[in-house]
Amino acid sequence: MIEEFFLRALIAGVGVAAVAGPLGCFVVWRRMAYFGATLAHGALLGIALGLLIDVDPVFGIAASSVLIALIVTGLQRQGAIGGDTLLGILAHAGLALGLVALAFMSVRIDLMAYLFGDVLAVTWSDILWIYLGGTAVLATLALIWNTLLAITLNEELARAEGIDTARIQLVFMLILAVVIAIAMKIVGVLLIVSLLIIPAAAARPFARTPEQMAALAAAAGALSAAAGLFASLQWDTPAGPSIVAAATAIFALSFTFSGTLGKRAA
Repeated sequence: MIEEFFLRALIAGVGVAAVAGPLGCFVVWRRMAYFGATLAHGALLGIALGLLIDVDPVFGIAASSVLIALIVTGLQRQGAIGGDTLLGILAHAGLALGLVALAFMSVRIDLMAYLFGDVLAVTWSDILWIYLGGTAVLATLALIWNTLLAITLNEELARAEGIDTARIQLVFMLILAVVIAIAMKIVGVLLIVSLLIIPAAAARPFARTPEQMAALAAAAGALSAAAGLFASLQWDTPAGPSIVAAATAIFALSFTFSGTLGKRAA
């Protein structure tokens, strides 16, 4: 019989993975993995901000993510610093400042849980937040899907057609921040981006349309969460890293299988 704590972890992990998959497709298509990592690392600063002003960490993470996005946009327009260099500076600065800020907090926190996740400790209240937030993210993504896809394909053409690209990109960054916030307890800030990009990369060889890739990425993410949690239970390994390891194994199988199919077709 499955223990209640494991059932909660399974429900939470599958919920987060199912939301991260479709969003991760755009992270892969737009080559924003490093930007996602920057937001994830900066989320620790958002947590410190939330604790400082006594609000839910989700709002602190959203605030830090918007700030990082505005800084990136402003400095990239100036062209004084290369994009990858800028993201690297912000990612590590956000992580370092967050750790320093948390060290000054009078509230005792489990830092390892924030860094690597603690999915086995999720409560039914956490699950409610995950599914409510996930539903809002998927609904918002569905509303901006066509315009975001147009921007992804050709931003200049989308702008010429009258699409407010800056607004759509800001909305995308906000929902990305929400996913990072709700996924934090599952895999932690250091592993969040892997849950976004690995299932999407695994789904890519088998998808013929963007919608198919989003659905397959959600399925691959949910399978990774379930497989990782059962592996963690079986071999007593850390739950968050086990989920990521399972996702990596699925990607390796996908890459191998798609390569075999390609050779046969040739």
